[in-house]
Amino acid sequence: MSPDIASMAWPAARLNEAIETLAQKAGFPLDAHLETVPPPVHQPDDKTLEDGIEAAAGRLGLEAEAVSTTYADVGRMVHHAGPALLALPNYPQSGFLVMLKPRRGRVSVMTPELAVRHIPPAIIQATLTEEIEAPLRNPVDCLLVATGVPPHRQARARQAILDEQLGEARIAGCWLLRQLPGANFWSQIRRARLPRYVAILTAADGVSSVLQAVGWWIILQGALQGHFDSAWLWAWCLVLFSAVPFQVLALWVRGLVSVGEGALFKRRLLYGALQLDPEEVRHQGVGQFLGRVLESEAVEMLALSGGFAAITAVVQLIMATAVLAHGASGWLHVTLLWSWLAVALFSGWRYFLRNRDWLLAHQRMINALVERMVGHRTRLAQQPAGDWHREEDQTLAGYARLSQRLDAIEARMSAAMGRGWLLLGLAGLAYPLVVGSTAPVTLAISLGGIMLASQAFGSLVAGTRSMVGVVNAWKQVGPLFQAAARAQRTGNGMAPIEPIVAAGATPSSTQPGRSGGRDLVVARDLFFRYRDYAEPVLRACRLRIGHGDRLLLEGASGAGKSTLAAVLTGLRTPLSGLLMLNGLDRQTLGTQAWRQRIVSVPQFHENHVLAETFAFNLLLGRGWPPTADDIADAEQLCHELGLGDLLARMSAGLQQMVGETGWRLSHGERSRLYVARALLQKADVVVLDESFAALDPENLKRVLQCVLRRAPTLLVIAHP
Repeated sequence: MSPDIASMAWPAARLNEAIETLAQKAGFPLDAHLETVPPPVHQPDDKTLEDGIEAAAGRLGLEAEAVSTTYADVGRMVHHAGPALLALPNYPQSGFLVMLKPRRGRVSVMTPELAVRHIPPAIIQATLTEEIEAPLRNPVDCLLVATGVPPHRQARARQAILDEQLGEARIAGCWLLRQLPGANFWSQIRRARLPRYVAILTAADGVSSVLQAVGWWIILQGALQGHFDSAWLWAWCLVLFSAVPFQVLALWVRGLVSVGEGALFKRRLLYGALQLDPEEVRHQGVGQFLGRVLESEAVEMLALSGGFAAITAVVQLIMATAVLAHGASGWLHVTLLWSWLAVALFSGWRYFLRNRDWLLAHQRMINALVERMVGHRTRLAQQPAGDWHREEDQTLAGYARLSQRLDAIEARMSAAMGRGWLLLGLAGLAYPLVVGSTAPVTLAISLGGIMLASQAFGSLVAGTRSMVGVVNAWKQVGPLFQAAARAQRTGNGMAPIEPIVAAGATPSSTQPGRSGGRDLVVARDLFFRYRDYAEPVLRACRLRIGHGDRLLLEGASGAGKSTLAAVLTGLRTPLSGLLMLNGLDRQTLGTQAWRQRIVSVPQFHENHVLAETFAFNLLLGRGWPPTADDIADAEQLCHELGLGDLLARMSAGLQQMVGETGWRLSHGERSRLYVARALLQKADVVVLDESFAALDPENLKRVLQCVLRRAPTLLVIAHP
């Protein structure tokens, strides 16, 4: 490692301080401050380090995203990373680099003395790759000498050989620091510098509009004087060509705003979808979710196009007002312009009402269509053939009527606004023309203002169509956008590297068992009922689960067994009572940490095989992309559960596509897949909710033995 790099590294003992200082230097708004905690005495593994950094960033109201790259792309990662933390090789002895946003092709590194150093990215790249290159460097140098490569070409040849040999090797240890997607959206927009781009866009549109008005004035001035010489034509061409750079600039800035705003909007919607409580989505159908996806795309596209059109229309209307005020009819034209604008806004309101009715019908139709597609085989078996399409025909007829009404008002609005203003504007010239006191200059100004206002109404109509679509579609997208703002808190204790645990507590792997006097899960006086029912499902429920316990919970159908499992695993929140895990409640431990420690295999109808690889479905709760150890563990578990024959039949093994569009799994194979998915998460408690119903006696015995061997603590729910 370069001595300069070593002097700029932050020690592990100051990791919390490094994260907070980096956030302050990068200009992030902070929710709290971190305490300096002594470093652990042992060297943490990658998962522990990642959890500690993410927890510290979360306490500040930020997000630390762990990223990795290949050897071939490590230079690009270093060049574009910032603000970021970079773990140097042989951590924790070597420490961290605190990297700010790159400037002018150089990486800005903040030292422990809070000084900012600007160094070439190649130095950091060499530091990160030094350890992985070491085994190959001497053999490669010997090869270059033996083959007679000239000294001045050896460096380039050496790098080419290393890229070939190590190109796909992974290099991790980088964490990008940024605001949470659920943070204040306006703050994210400001940080992305989108208001600056909007100001540039407005200025470019304004200058372009002024040049267009000047162009109209020149051409009309020359025409109204009774003769049109070449000087007027050349002046007109010069003005038109002068407007081209500003139009290109406006188009380029629109692209920047579209990409930046679209990325922020999509991240927030995805983050909001992940923050939804399971109870909020439990009773929604596939069609409703598809409708949300379609409307989210529509909101993004329509908002951008409508926003750009609105900006252009506002700028053009202001310019047209100024031009018409200096024209032949003066303020008479201005009054007519704003009166016609009021008519346009009233037409836009009527269009909004019609579009709302049409959109509701469109959403109902999509929902019904998708739901019928999902249950198509049931309809074929149960419903008379004559009734298959009766309801669809009625829905389509109503949808067609609403579409015709919407198209009619949209066509009238598009045709009338621009052309109607042209007629009204030309009528406003009648009085000065009749009086005969109008000079050609003022007449040319008025005509230029009329044409500019006509373009403004065209932009206004386009913007109205888009913004009306945004407002009506927001009913589908709004809940996801709002859900992203829900506060996510992890807990009170915060160590810089180690996972969050209570003071005096030890990790679950070293907790004493029941014989030691400690309970793993404690539930006291739990009370829960569904919103739609008055009678409680759980009333004064009590349960204790010790470390290493194997419990069987039996009860009649509808007795509340699955509800209790959902409460224990954090999928539902009890209305009252006490629920603790390792002495911590769910609010202290955090929802995510709670669900990582207690996992369940829900009933068959609430579990799914996604249209992905078999490995993805197995490791869904463990992390993706998987490591070699993850794949090996998954394959071994499949053999223990009796899925070895299935893997042998699959041509691609664990990489075989499964689900509705891939390899079809039997009922029993799906059940064992669900069990394997839970066991691979390596949680403290595993809850199996009627997971053995589809298994024959032989496979039941094999699966039960595997579960008893692998699950640290087990709760099995079954019928008597």
